[in-house]
Amino acid sequence: MENSRYKYLDKIDSPADLKKLSIDELYILCDEIRDMLIKTVSQNGGHLSPNLGTVELTVAMHYVYDLPKDSIVWDVGHQAYTHKILTGRRDRMSTIRQKGGLSGFPKRSESKYDAFNVGHSSTSISAAYGIARAKALKGDNSRTVAVIGDGALTGGLAYEGLNNAGRSPKNFTIILNDNKMSISKNVGSMAKYLTHIRITPGYIKVKKAVEKVLLHTPLIGNPIRSLLLNSKSKLRISVYRNTIFEDLGFVYYGPVDGHDIRKLIHALNASKNVTQGVLIHVITKKGKGYSFAENDPKSYHGVGKFDIDTGEPLSSRKGYSARFGEIMCDFAGKDEKLCAITAAMQSGTGLSGFARKYRERFFDVGIAEEHAVTFASGMAAQGMIPVFAVYSSFLQRSYDQLIHDAAAQDLHIVLGVDRAGIVGDDGETHQGVFDVAMLNSIPNATVYSPCYFDELKADLDRAIYHDTGIAAVRYPRGGEPFRPLDYRSGGVCTVYGSGKAAVLVTYGRLFANAVQAAQVLRDKGTDITIVKLELIRPIPEEAVETAASFDRVYFFEEGIEQGGIGETFFMRLRDHGFKGSFELTGIKDRFVPQSTVDEAFADLGLDCAGMVGKLTWN
Repeated sequence: MENSRYKYLDKIDSPADLKKLSIDELYILCDEIRDMLIKTVSQNGGHLSPNLGTVELTVAMHYVYDLPKDSIVWDVGHQAYTHKILTGRRDRMSTIRQKGGLSGFPKRSESKYDAFNVGHSSTSISAAYGIARAKALKGDNSRTVAVIGDGALTGGLAYEGLNNAGRSPKNFTIILNDNKMSISKNVGSMAKYLTHIRITPGYIKVKKAVEKVLLHTPLIGNPIRSLLLNSKSKLRISVYRNTIFEDLGFVYYGPVDGHDIRKLIHALNASKNVTQGVLIHVITKKGKGYSFAENDPKSYHGVGKFDIDTGEPLSSRKGYSARFGEIMCDFAGKDEKLCAITAAMQSGTGLSGFARKYRERFFDVGIAEEHAVTFASGMAAQGMIPVFAVYSSFLQRSYDQLIHDAAAQDLHIVLGVDRAGIVGDDGETHQGVFDVAMLNSIPNATVYSPCYFDELKADLDRAIYHDTGIAAVRYPRGGEPFRPLDYRSGGVCTVYGSGKAAVLVTYGRLFANAVQAAQVLRDKGTDITIVKLELIRPIPEEAVETAASFDRVYFFEEGIEQGGIGETFFMRLRDHGFKGSFELTGIKDRFVPQSTVDEAFADLGLDCAGMVGKLTWN
């Protein structure tokens, strides 16, 4: 490292170093960690609010537990930057979310302190419980901890884990990090339930006090206690007002101030002496320690580079998500049947304006993509037009519901598939490269992949008002790519150029790279034609007929090759008697690591240079 900047943080290379500090020194350490977090995220982008809110909690866990023998499983993992800093990765934090650098999420291949790879919500309890049971089978008595946010508790998988792990053996702990938010404000009955627990924290103390009196009352104390515990009477409910977590078999501690290290350490140590599973309810403030993030934690949940002094982003280019939200408002103003659905991603999917203007037709179902699709199908069965806006990588969770609840009944639901294709620095868990192959396998599904904002509007209009069954419109993260001055959309298929040497077929934003490649090839004396698909399923007949008239066909796809549009296009060509050469360039049997989008395109051969290289022959 360069010159020492921090009094305590520069000396922490492992959790063992942390245990040498006093409690008062730990508070100073937390301030130093927050300073590093703000500086790092301002330069690299990333998840700011979640990490600022869990500094004291993370420090306390690493102070109490024996890592890596004990295991911590983070839910989503976007709040684990402090964990990385404390486990020997401090000097590499400047590389986070960059190509070849630290991941923005826990990763087993990165450190022995990362017990499980994560990136999507609501997985921690199931994974941690699996780890705990495996340890027990091996005679390993170390502790396993699942850290889950209140937002993640809106996901059904969390309840499947809770149900299965209830009355689990000792050495299993769930820490509920309650900050009243996921990305957008939490919704639903669980959010209201946790609010009730937060505002009535005294009942745990009352319960313990009653038990203490009864256990020390000769002759009648234990019988009365047993009667109360086994009774369903109003008296039992009055004295033993159990939480849902206790009813599921966990010992409940809390709520605990998640920014009071002394109280956190006390609660964590106390839980180690319990002979069954424990749930510790911790209250934290998202964005803690940085005023801009505290006042607007939603906007600072995941951010690009920003100015620390003003909090302003260094790039304010309008993206597809924002344009999608504007289009939805335009349509909703003319059609009272149009409804918008999101899975805890109101702002991320550009629907904040819709939520304000058409509140009664906006539904945030929480982190529950499976429920969202079936919920949309129910609305469609009653003649409404539901549009579910969802990130591509999160849509994967609802594959069964798309087939069983929507497609099999031929119900008309519309999918706004955000972050389709390469997303860049969020890495493997967030790359939107599987949705096309997934949707391509569903009978009668219609899929659009526009390149520009005007095409996004036209395709949404087609999907909402002209198609039946499942209709998906997929669009990338960020803003519009390069657009040639002479480009005019031909609708669902556009033939651009009139070269005879070869035809390049592609869809979505790769068209911009193809146009640039065509110019480079023209300068080299090779003139090609580009077939741009806007409707990618079913493939327009015009596109196949045009390509079949060439001897050389090159298909470029920003998605997984297996089951993708390129393979389907080749089969359609064969049906047309095509005898020429066909070459597909897409994402082969692999996951795409973090990098910038441009770096990923270069690595995959999907950039201008890659296309030129493929279309250059002797």
